[in-house]
Amino acid sequence: MSNERTSHVVLTSHSNQLFKDIPQVKWGEKDPEKRGPVIATVSEKENRNAIGSHSGSYTVYRALSIASGHFPKAHRPELTNTEGTASIKPHDAWFDESKIVTIDPWGADVNIHFKKFLDEGYNVKPTIAVTQAHLHIPEIAQAVDAGRIKVDGKIVKENKEIKCTKIALEPVWYLPGMAKRLNIDEGELRKILFQETGGMFPELVTRPDLKLLLPPIGSTTAYVFGDIDKLQDPETELTCRVHDECNGSDVFGSDICTCRPYLTWGIEDAARTAQRGGVGLIVYFRKEGRALGEVTKFLVYNARKRQEGGDSAATYFHRTECVAGVQDARFQEFMPDVLNYLGVKKIHNLHSMSNMKYDAIVNSGIEVVNRLSIPSELIPEDAQVEIEAKKAAGYFTPDDVKDGEELNKVQGRKLDE
Repeated sequence: MSNERTSHVVLTSHSNQLFKDIPQVKWGEKDPEKRGPVIATVSEKENRNAIGSHSGSYTVYRALSIASGHFPKAHRPELTNTEGTASIKPHDAWFDESKIVTIDPWGADVNIHFKKFLDEGYNVKPTIAVTQAHLHIPEIAQAVDAGRIKVDGKIVKENKEIKCTKIALEPVWYLPGMAKRLNIDEGELRKILFQETGGMFPELVTRPDLKLLLPPIGSTTAYVFGDIDKLQDPETELTCRVHDECNGSDVFGSDICTCRPYLTWGIEDAARTAQRGGVGLIVYFRKEGRALGEVTKFLVYNARKRQEGGDSAATYFHRTECVAGVQDARFQEFMPDVLNYLGVKKIHNLHSMSNMKYDAIVNSGIEVVNRLSIPSELIPEDAQVEIEAKKAAGYFTPDDVKDGEELNKVQGRKLDE
């Protein structure tokens, strides 16, 4: 099978672009060989059975590198010794078309699951990878010093680092399943995806035979504290934080929101749960700025701070809607797919105030026992606007909820302070 690629551009809108060598994908099939591999590589177009390409959000960088001559066009990954440090065991949700529609449950260890196809020359690439890590987080060191979490040498090391398993997951969208979950026609979903991406993927409307899309969006990472096999045991205590990306707070410590303190508190409690024999789970989604993006988020910050009357909890959501057209674009209905992939059936402690997240998890068939809001002492002063606005909007909280003039009095600092 040749690895040479032609230089001319080919659009897949003609019948002669339907190739007989495309491995079929039977979503939900229990045997990985019968299910078939996801092939979104561009090395041999005649083998592709998915729309889009691997590492979608990085494809432009890869293209630039190829154009500059620094990246070989026909590169094939050499996957020896890349197997995961832990194995996610298959279970019923993997074989239910309605449970997992945004990731490929067989996407890890493809050199094992799809060895037959690799040996035949198909360029199959992983979409999931599992490894181990030690996390050095200042807030965890502070929790150790304060006696809230102990050094046990297993979960929390002597240097106050936390040991965990990391799972990276690239999106693989099964379009029929997504349309069913959205309760819309698959053709309508394809048309809207095609239109709203500026016609980026013509195959969405020209190749109804291709049922998979690898979209150009960010991946997801899961962090597991304790025995990963316990995630599938509903009798084992599970503490979970499902967290949506906030670069300004998570990475740089911006105090206008509660994102980093909520994340680090979730990690602390997840590790503590693992120490007492349970398991902890943090799922980190790339949905910056409520999936509106960081530029929009910063514009909203400016609008909030400059508006007449100052930054107020009473107008918190209104200013976002004025700039973005919607308060929140995250659309959590697909979020539980990662939990279903990991085999989660019951969450004993869910660190989240979001009703959208809670409803999506419960509606997917996962039981939630306790919901935990962020402790008041962890909320930065300037983030009081956010937290009080969320409480008033109906977010989960055991605390009193402000309204009217009391809510309007919750003010953030001025833009130039």
